[in-house]
Amino acid sequence: MSFFRLAGLSLLAAALLAVPAAFGADGYHVIHTYPHSTHAFVQGLVFSHGHLYESDGLYGHSMLREDDLATGQTIKSYRLPAQYFAEGLTAWGNTLVQLTWKADIGFVYDRKTFRILRTFLYNYQGWGLTQNGKSLIESDGSDKLRFLNPKTFGVERILRVTYRGKPVTQLNELEYIHGKIYSNVWMTNYIVIISPRTGDVLHWINLKGILPAGAVSNSNAVLNGIAWQPATRQLFVTGKLWPSMFQIRVIPGPPGK
Repeated sequence: MSFFRLAGLSLLAAALLAVPAAFGADGYHVIHTYPHSTHAFVQGLVFSHGHLYESDGLYGHSMLREDDLATGQTIKSYRLPAQYFAEGLTAWGNTLVQLTWKADIGFVYDRKTFRILRTFLYNYQGWGLTQNGKSLIESDGSDKLRFLNPKTFGVERILRVTYRGKPVTQLNELEYIHGKIYSNVWMTNYIVIISPRTGDVLHWINLKGILPAGAVSNSNAVLNGIAWQPATRQLFVTGKLWPSMFQIRVIPGPPGK
């Protein structure tokens, strides 16, 4: 999400980090490292039809991009008007759906041409976006995930995300993988794996140390970006302004206490 809400963030992050530390978390193994643009404030990341698409934020810099995974170079892009702060991104059929942060508007693009096919309105903040084949799934930075009708964009249901009965907030970029919802937890090194039925956090993945120390100097250059390539069954992660994108394998951690 944006970097404009920093009050109390240190306390929040400390509390979040303490939760999985007490019960164990999954780790990771880096399979391959790819280049990524250090100018890209990543808000959404998705594979569709074998192509990698990215939504980048910040006012005056927001865009939709198709990237070449091997080189990190942009194949094509569409820059949003300066009043929009781009957020979550997902694919739906032959379209790409992109949220904005506070403008209460989303965009539906033709996947091949990036031509805007339609817009839709909503009355909550846009953060992350994914889909499960039936509904779009949206986060707003709280503990809530909204399931949206992909035709009308109306809210079908709201799922509250909890871990051991306590709400998990700051849910950001999303990806739906093997019937579970993966979410970055903003301003932390953690990805949570969520049951779409109950909202329970089933696992925490600790990606601490995946980016070498000193690789970024901006405090807002945090982990944000999860993409699953179904054709190759590969998992990728990156972050805002990060110089690298990583293909990883999740290593199961110790069982919870």
